[in-house]
Amino acid sequence: MSETIDSFWQSYLATLPPDHPHRVAAYTAWAFGDSSELADELAGLVCQGAKTGTAGLLWEYEFDDEPVPEPGELSVILDGSKTPVAVIETVAVEITPFNAVSAEHAYSEGEGDRSLADWRDGHWRFFTRSCTRIWRTPDEAMPIVCERFRLLFTA
Repeated sequence: MSETIDSFWQSYLATLPPDHPHRVAAYTAWAFGDSSELADELAGLVCQGAKTGTAGLLWEYEFDDEPVPEPGELSVILDGSKTPVAVIETVAVEITPFNAVSAEHAYSEGEGDRSLADWRDGHWRFFTRSCTRIWRTPDEAMPIVCERFRLLFTA
């Protein structure tokens, strides 16, 4: 991790009691989306408390040989310039077909008007870009990793 990210993590740890389990926990650092503009927008929603969910394409995790998130994982969220802005903890993960993502999950993502229709429209475009990158064809049943998280710390 960069010195800036580590310093941010240490700032989070300083808010915790000495015996808190996060003091010895591992964490990852990453940004939402596929552009710096989207990373800024979504990081802002996290910091405001509006965004408590995210969705990823399972095929992309497999293609990139990355593990699917698990409850209890800690993440430092970066903005579009790779500056740390928040610490989150994954609380739930469900893999479901694109066409079965719930309205509740769509709302948790905090984007647009927070409706399922708006979520499907925006995420279809996003996942189509992802599919292009990994040589897959998007379809209504493509597996989506629906992650819920809680905000622990902001800058």
